Order: sequence, then C-alpha cells, then structure tokens
Amino acid sequence: MYYDLKFMSVPLPEDIVKLKAYGDFEGAEKLIEHLLSTELPVALRKRLEIEQDIIRIVGINEYPFDFNEANKMMKETFKEYQDHELTKLKETGKVDWLYIDGKIHFQRRFLLNLIKTQADYEARLIVKEDSEVDCLRKQELTQNVQQMKEKGSRKVRIHLKTSIQVKKEYERPGETVKVYLPLPKECKQVSDIEILNTTPKATFIAPENTAQRTVYFETVLEENQIFSVEYSYINQVDYVELDPEKASDLQPEFELSEELPHIRFTPYLEQLLDEILSGETNPIKKARKIYDFITTKVNYSFMREYFTIENISEYAAVNLKGDCGVQAILFITLCRMANIPAKWQSGLYVSQYYTGCHDWAQFYVAPYGWVFADLSFGGGARRNEDLDRWNYYFGNLDIFRMPANSEIQQDFNPPKRFLRADPIDNQRGEFEYENQGLPYAYLEVQQELISMEELV
Repeated sequence: MYYDLKFMSVPLPEDIVKLKAYGDFEGAEKLIEHLLSTELPVALRKRLEIEQDIIRIVGINEYPFDFNEANKMMKETFKEYQDHELTKLKETGKVDWLYIDGKIHFQRRFLLNLIKTQADYEARLIVKEDSEVDCLRKQELTQNVQQMKEKGSRKVRIHLKTSIQVKKEYERPGETVKVYLPLPKECKQVSDIEILNTTPKATFIAPENTAQRTVYFETVLEENQIFSVEYSYINQVDYVELDPEKASDLQPEFELSEELPHIRFTPYLEQLLDEILSGETNPIKKARKIYDFITTKVNYSFMREYFTIENISEYAAVNLKGDCGVQAILFITLCRMANIPAKWQSGLYVSQYYTGCHDWAQFYVAPYGWVFADLSFGGGARRNEDLDRWNYYFGNLDIFRMPANSEIQQDFNPPKRFLRADPIDNQRGEFEYENQGLPYAYLEVQQELISMEELV
C-alpha cells in the first residue's frame, strides 16, 4: 500500500499539533518539510510523510465554508433562522468545524448533516425535501424484518451497474490512467457472481476472495470517458435469533487482534468497555451491551474523509458521533477487546429507493458462527422507536447489500501506485493519472440498481 497506516499511531511533534489546531496548514507543511530534511527515527519519518497528505486533504477539500458563508447558507435554508444559532450549533458539537488560519470553517456537508440528524431543523426547511422515498425505504426495511422472521431466510439475485468518471475540469485526455471499481466478493451471504459487462474492456478482474475486490482498467483516457461495470450475484441472508443461554463455554480465538491505527486497544477504550460490560461474561450479552451503547449513545453524523482521522474507534467513543463505518469500527474494536471475534464488511446498500455506500460489522459467537451487526441502521431504527428493527440488526442483516470489502486498509490487486482517495475502504472506486491519484472531489461516481429478483 502507498502508506502503512499503522504509523498514524505515532504521535506528531507538538509544534505541528499547535499549527494544525490553529489551522496554519502552510506553516505545518513547512515544519514537516524541515523535519524530513533532518535525521529522524523511521517511524516518525513515516508518520510525517502521511501527515503531509492529511494536511492537504483537510486544508483544501474538507472545510470550505467560513462562518459568514455558512451563516448565509443557514439563512437560505431554514425558516425563522437567527444568527446566533450557528454559534450554538458549533458550541454544542452539532456541526463539524475547524480553524483555517485562525478562522472558523465548516465541513463541506455540515448543512446536509444538520438536516439528516436534527429533526427540528428538518422541520424548518424553507424548501421541504421529498420524504416519501425515505419513508418507503424504512417501510421496506421493516417489511424485510417481518419476512425474514416468517420465512427464516431471503434469497435475491441482484443486478448492478457502477461507474466512475473524472470531472471535466480535471480531465486530461491522451494520458494513461489506472481506474478501479468495486466488485462483489466471496463471502458468507454472496454466491453466483457474474461480471456481465465492462466499459472499456477490463484489464484485470481480481479474484473473488480478494479482501477489497475490484475490476481494474488501464488505458489512455479519452474525452468524456466513463468507466463502468455491470454484474449480478445471489445474496442470501438467513435469520438468526441469538440466545445467550445457548452460547458455548468455549469460544474461538481468531480476529481478536489490534489493527493500527484504527482498531487500537487504548486506555480510554479499556475503561469504557469495563463500564459498558459491568462484569458481564456471556459473549452474546457482551456483544449486545456494546451494540446497545453504540446505537443509543453514538449519534449518527456525516464524516470528513477517514484518512484524516488518527484513530477512528477512539474518535467515535470520545466524540460520541460517527457514520456507519465509524460506528462499525468502534463495535469491532470493543468486541475484540472483549474477546469476541469481529471483522469488517462493506460495499453498497442497494434497493429500489436508494443505492449508496454503506459499512457494517460481523461478530462470531459459538455455536452460531459469524453473524452481523449494523450499527447505524440499528441506531436509526432505535431513534425512530422501531424496536423490532433495532433488535433485528443485532445478529442480522437485510438483503439489500453488495459486499465488496472484508477488511480495512488492504491493497488492491493490482496495487495502486499513488495515495488512494480512500485508503481505508473502497466503495466508490479509485482513479489515477501517471503522476497522481485523484480525490473524490475530482470524480463523479454512480451506482445503479438494474434489478432485484426474489428467488425461492
């Protein structure tokens, strides 16, 4: 991989921390360049090299709106808005911000996040968003729970098309490009994977057991060129109701280790886990206590790029917020610390009402084997007072999934040359020229469900 991300667990020199906290990214870059010109321990050198790219991502793309711009956006979006509200939202942690050159700037999706997570602001929208689709999607998930309990399982054939294209202003026709798109991978619930079409012709298709599976294109870029792949697969999910009384006395000892920097057993997480478990020893009850903590105490929130966060699990536990992947990583970390095997799974959520990126977790308890936990879907159900669906996502998953990744921080096959837009996970794809990899701000990505057929 371009970087070994475990070196993000190395602390930064305090002067760089001070410059970053003030938002003097130019000064931080100059100091890093100076330090890299001197003799340094290998681990510190690697950490500083990573920090160079983190600073560039945070300073350029992630926090574009100053206070006046953000305040204007609020006035244009919400009824009866008053100027002091944005300050209060900042002070209460409901909007993501940082300093850039000593001035407050807000995260690029702060407004969307406010609408999604704060019901009072959603109710005050000047232009009401069509909530019918969201209601239908929730209804579909509730119906899935009912069907799974009645039938014991569901089986569907899913046909998807995904594509990626560089935006016109960043297009460089005539240059060689390397492009990756995610593919469904071999895993517990997926079988009969078929690659139906690629445009242009694929250079390489990674094996089905690849940790982060992709289709790879290497070609000379044409004007307005779109790279796409169509595929189908069968997704079968079986219903399980975990009974703590049936948990085996002997539990396995795999998938229990740290994976720096994000699955890290820190002192704070150790103290938090002791508080959550309160002496519980039954593995199913322990996993449920961890699930309950995250789904009731960690608020859903859009995130900046994961690459810019030093330790995702601790970030979630300290700030008590995070999106689907942040919550899943915290669950995996706490489970492993509690001697419950746990691992990652991610890709797409796919249904007739919505198709987009999503992350979730798996954990293992004998005699049930590997089962699922979807923290953000569970937490959303809990907030909507749908306790049946909240309970369902402890142990179960719906059928509306395309799993492409079974681990975080893994190389592609073939490996990417430059820094990935997302070095943690892969759900949207990656694009690079001969001299640089492109961030998602330069790309257009589409995911389209062609069909979903229920199978007997």
